[in-house]
Amino acid sequence: MNNLTSLVTFEVSENYLFGHLPQQVCLGGVLESFTAHDNYFTGPIPKSLKNCASLYRVRLEHNQLIGNVSEDFGIYPHLDYLDLSGNKLIGELSSKWGQCHNLTSLRISNNNLSGELPSELGKATQLRVCDLSLNHLTGGIPKALGELKLLFNLMLNDNHLSGSIPPEMGMLSSLVHLNLAANNLNGSIPKSLRQCESLLELNLSVNRLSGGIPSEVGSLSFLQILDLSQNFLIGKIPKAVGNLKSLEKLNLSHNKLFGFFPSTFDDMLSLTSVDVSDNRLEGHLPDNKAFREASFEAFRNNKGLCGNITGLEVCSSKLSSNVDRKKNSNIVIATLIPILFTLLLVFVVFWILSSSKRRERNTENTARVVASDNLFSVCNYDGKMMYKIIVEATEEFDSKYCIGVGGHGSIYKAQLSDGQIVAVKKLHQLPEGGVGDQKAFNREIWALTEIRHRNILKLHGFCSHPQHLILVYEFLEGGSLEKILRINEQAMEFDWIKRVNVVKGMANALAYMHHDCSPPIVHRDISSKNILLDSDYEAHVADFGTARLLKPDSSNWTSFKGTFGYTAPELAYTMQVNEKCDVFSFGVVTLETLMGRHPGDIISFLSSSVSSLTPSCSSSAPFNQLLLKALLDQRLPSPREQIAAEVVFVVKLASLCLHATPQSRPSMQQVSQELSTRNPPSVKQFHTITISQLFDSSCYTS
Repeated sequence: MNNLTSLVTFEVSENYLFGHLPQQVCLGGVLESFTAHDNYFTGPIPKSLKNCASLYRVRLEHNQLIGNVSEDFGIYPHLDYLDLSGNKLIGELSSKWGQCHNLTSLRISNNNLSGELPSELGKATQLRVCDLSLNHLTGGIPKALGELKLLFNLMLNDNHLSGSIPPEMGMLSSLVHLNLAANNLNGSIPKSLRQCESLLELNLSVNRLSGGIPSEVGSLSFLQILDLSQNFLIGKIPKAVGNLKSLEKLNLSHNKLFGFFPSTFDDMLSLTSVDVSDNRLEGHLPDNKAFREASFEAFRNNKGLCGNITGLEVCSSKLSSNVDRKKNSNIVIATLIPILFTLLLVFVVFWILSSSKRRERNTENTARVVASDNLFSVCNYDGKMMYKIIVEATEEFDSKYCIGVGGHGSIYKAQLSDGQIVAVKKLHQLPEGGVGDQKAFNREIWALTEIRHRNILKLHGFCSHPQHLILVYEFLEGGSLEKILRINEQAMEFDWIKRVNVVKGMANALAYMHHDCSPPIVHRDISSKNILLDSDYEAHVADFGTARLLKPDSSNWTSFKGTFGYTAPELAYTMQVNEKCDVFSFGVVTLETLMGRHPGDIISFLSSSVSSLTPSCSSSAPFNQLLLKALLDQRLPSPREQIAAEVVFVVKLASLCLHATPQSRPSMQQVSQELSTRNPPSVKQFHTITISQLFDSSCYTS
């Protein structure tokens, strides 16, 4: 790179390069294309770019470049594409960008830009994509942006923008994606947005918008994603929203909406995801697949919703016809009063005749609760009173105390009379009308009464009541690993050291179950939902409803159990359970812990890649084919020094656990020992070594 005076194209993208970019890359003034994206470049933006008027394409995204966008860039009459996303740039957006009349794509997301959006940006009339998300921009949204008639992607989310959404946004007739989420916008949702007839995504969540949902939203016939959550919207859901036949994702949670769902919602057949939690809605849920298959979390904290969802009341015919009945209230009241009066008399007579028998039956039931084998045998609670205390503490298992729903039961947070806070699992009712899955109940009891380990959830007690099967556990403040990784604020506090320690805790628990229990215990459902964390981020394995003893004289065949995406592939065709099934699931959860999301297709890639390797330093090979960004959670700063080596080592161990052949996976005892005894290299070795180099050069054997 000694002579750059005649350079027209500079391209070094996706090559894992690091260091500084050449500062004199545009000395000859003829440079047209400058692309160096997806590397590890640091240092300043090349100074020579400021006066390089010949530029038409600049791609420097996903590096660690520094600089001031107010000072380092000039006016580029030919510039067509600019992407500086994912760097560490500061400064304010200059009005000069409006003079780039050929600019079609402006992307400077995920930096540290400040200041206001310049109204002059509306003069860049060829602009198709404008992504300035994840910065620190302030002020209002300029009305002049309405002049960008060709704009189809506007992303201003995750800034500090304020004021109202200008009605001029409705002039963007070509707009396909509009994301203004996570700002401080107020006022009402402009009715003029109905003119954006091509919209596929409308995200106005996490703002301070008020007023009602305008019925005009229902005219956006191509809309696939509508997210208005976490605002101050009030009123009823407009009937017109049900006209969005292409809608796939609907989130209206955390508002002040009230009333019933419009009947038009029954016909929203494309809907796959819905969340209306934390409102004041009531009545029965719409009759479509998305509502039927949603979890309780999507409906919690409302006034009185009902439906066939675990955690919600089952709708009575009286409630399901509530709207129609209101139309004929006078007739209904005149009809019901004599009927109710008659029923009341019958009930009084029946109650008098049966009261003594009911008291006897209750006495017998209570006796059975007290006399149940080992009732609360693993704690010091008074078994006679415990059921009553739990029912009172949860107000008969009211949904407001529900903190989660699992495969076998709903989890409630309860404060007992002595002030202690516990987690209570009430097993789901069976379809045939039973009170709960007795097999899952029994498995959980024998598993947790047989084992004691700091990384396994502690069972305080249990209660086999004629109406409910109940398990009482210690309450862990941190919640599930899945929840922490899903919520950005919590995930950003969940640093690399904590994540590695969670992996170690999981490994220790599974090693204990597989190798220190006799006979060994296989969990069969290791997933991020079943790993709970305390306030110190210590991992605890939970939910033993599918656990299985490994009998030495048995083939250990089983029906399919577990969570899709975490279960070992051989279970699909052999149905034979052993410790290696848990090892595979551990590998998946370990990658999820480091990536911040489920690894998805990376599982099969690593599984096939590791299967083809020999046990040598070439075990680093699979990672050379993957971008580092695909393996580590981008919400955290890149790990450094000793913890960087630890993270890389954990990823490699996880990949071995995903081996396609069960016999080739390490045992959990080996994994636990490797994690606890490995001595990481000294700090000095990592002053100038990047993580990408560690993938290439480090050799760890187990």
